[in-house]
Amino acid sequence: MYTMSSTQVRKEWSAVCDTVVHEKPVLIKRTRDSMFLADVSLLGELLEAYKFHAKLLTESNGSITISLDEIDLIENGVNEQEAVHKLAVAILDYAEDYYSDFLYWSRGDRKSHKPYVIKALIIGDVYKIGGLIECRHGGI
Repeated sequence: MYTMSSTQVRKEWSAVCDTVVHEKPVLIKRTRDSMFLADVSLLGELLEAYKFHAKLLTESNGSITISLDEIDLIENGVNEQEAVHKLAVAILDYAEDYYSDFLYWSRGDRKSHKPYVIKALIIGDVYKIGGLIECRHGGI
């Protein structure tokens, strides 16, 4: 049995939570709705394949502009380290804004941003996010 009814989940909430945290995710069925309940670490593993890729461009004044491929975010810093840090901050800020109005942002042109938003929220640390940005030199 892969799916539990929502009624069964309600009755066995503590046991279901223990199962999700210590054993495996649970699929839940409620009338026509289907849900997936999992430990956040599993979600992090599932999102591992989603990477942050960015292009770096050296400006005529020597500053560095960085452009994220997956989400339309661009930042500029005096050097590569500062630009990457600013981009990491922008990613987390964007993820928080996106999540605060998830119903709106997750349906239109920005639907493909969902895994990156969830990944950034799970990580929740700009220094860790910055360390995950894979940079390449070239034009933006």
